[in-house]
Amino acid sequence: MENLLERDEDYTVFIRKIKEKSGIDLAQYKEAQMKRRLTTLRLKHGYNTFVAFYDAMMKDKVLFYEFLDRMTINVSEFWRNPNRWDVLRTNILPTLYKTNPRLKLWSAACSTGEEPYSLAMILAEAGLLRSSQIHATDIDDGALQRAKDALYQERSLKEVPPNYVERYFTKQADYYHVKPELIQSIQFKKQNLLEDTFDSQYDLIICRNVMIYFTEEAKSKLYHKFAKALRPGGVLFVGSTEQIFTPAQYSLESSETFFYRKK
Repeated sequence: MENLLERDEDYTVFIRKIKEKSGIDLAQYKEAQMKRRLTTLRLKHGYNTFVAFYDAMMKDKVLFYEFLDRMTINVSEFWRNPNRWDVLRTNILPTLYKTNPRLKLWSAACSTGEEPYSLAMILAEAGLLRSSQIHATDIDDGALQRAKDALYQERSLKEVPPNYVERYFTKQADYYHVKPELIQSIQFKKQNLLEDTFDSQYDLIICRNVMIYFTEEAKSKLYHKFAKALRPGGVLFVGSTEQIFTPAQYSLESSETFFYRKK
């Protein structure tokens, strides 16, 4: 029992130290998932306790970035769940454009950039890119830098329509580089979704495959913040495992599957 209590206290101290140092509140994430994931990383590097692991991270920026990468699960790809992106392209964006010809869009928790670049391609195809404003944010500096570098392996592009690959990427050895017109269209910025204030009057907010890692309380807080950040008629686009069962409590209503419109 003592060892179990010590382990719990060790992780509790780790959570407190991380929040004090970085503003990241690990207590807002599902504990079993997060603790298991970080225990694997800690043991991989040979640290017997979370406190020792924390001390090591404070001396080693590369290790801290690896912690952020593991914590935020930076697994992404272009056109993830392609049929949902088709709905965005054919139904959602045209409706939004009718009421506002200068769209303001946000890819929240954008990871390594595949999502905002997918959005930028769709806007470019529709002739809307130059009149649109795209924001993309993430908590992980390393992921944001990879997004800005915009270099991707071929497997990340497997769902991208072939004509889009030809038009918006340049092949460089074993990588594909996003063309400058798309890179320049996106404003990348570091942001902590749970702690930071949001901009407002967004026509579209995309936050996919992120909520599943948060506690119910953290999810509810975020849905309220997203709804407040949308203009009336604006749309929240969530992941395929993140259906909102009672959208009305957030002043949202179901528009299409996994799309919610602000009333």
